[in-house]
Amino acid sequence: MDVLDMVNRAEDPFAIIYHLVKWLGEFSGEPSYAKYVEDQIRAVYGLALQHVKPMQDELAEVEARLKRIEAAYEKPEFTEEERIRIGFAIQHHKENIERLKVLIKQAKANHSKMTIEKD
Repeated sequence: MDVLDMVNRAEDPFAIIYHLVKWLGEFSGEPSYAKYVEDQIRAVYGLALQHVKPMQDELAEVEARLKRIEAAYEKPEFTEEERIRIGFAIQHHKENIERLKVLIKQAKANHSKMTIEKD
């Protein structure tokens, strides 16, 4: 019934698929299955097929992870070597955020262009 309600509310198809996958993971006792499928959805539909929603979801996760890493960087208990590695992780996340923003912008532009061409 949840899925029918989601369809009737015209929710995002990726949210519906993920809801089903989470249910399957809980039902089967394999909660990591949902994460695996979510990663596959993002890889195929987001990056490969240029769907905006999976890329936006990934962007939100990377931004949240960056905040946690930046907060960890401020802790005094890390050695200099650890701080250097954390610094590299921060830089990598910032670059990934910029890459995702560009991809999202391109996907939105391509979607708009396809909509105009159909008319």
